[in-house]
Amino acid sequence: MRQGRAEGYQEFTAARAGHMYRSACLLTGGDTHLAEDLVQETLGRLYVSWHRVAKADNPAGYAQTVLTRTFLAHQRRRSSRERATAVLPDLPAPHSTDADTPLRLTLVEALGQLSAKDRAVVVLRYWEDRSIEETAEAMNVSSAAVRTRCVRALARLRVLLGDALGEYATP
Repeated sequence: MRQGRAEGYQEFTAARAGHMYRSACLLTGGDTHLAEDLVQETLGRLYVSWHRVAKADNPAGYAQTVLTRTFLAHQRRRSSRERATAVLPDLPAPHSTDADTPLRLTLVEALGQLSAKDRAVVVLRYWEDRSIEETAEAMNVSSAAVRTRCVRALARLRVLLGDALGEYATP
């Protein structure tokens, strides 16, 4: 890769890696290790085709699409359903001063109970604030499928969250 292209890739990676990691954490339902792997694989794929990505109208959107498709491909693998149960997941320190931490953990736990495609729709539509058409393109499905999944995923989230969000409501 030429020096100019390498610098452009490095700048892009430095600017977008944190955002991609947060999106990947939401897609994986809070599995930070898998999120890191997805981001690393996505950045590797972007590096290979950086000459094309750099010319795209929206390289960040392109990267998010690659991340989403990488996540969905991972979920189709049989090994993606394997979970270690003897080890507890990484949790924030109990002395954390972030008041939103319990709410975030509740939401991430609920997201983790959705199917992979439903989770991807919720993350793309509401976290990434993408249109239905952009979400459909990223997931390689029709707009009608995105609408249907949005309705179903949000209804499922409401059921999963139930009264849990009531204690976080502001008076």
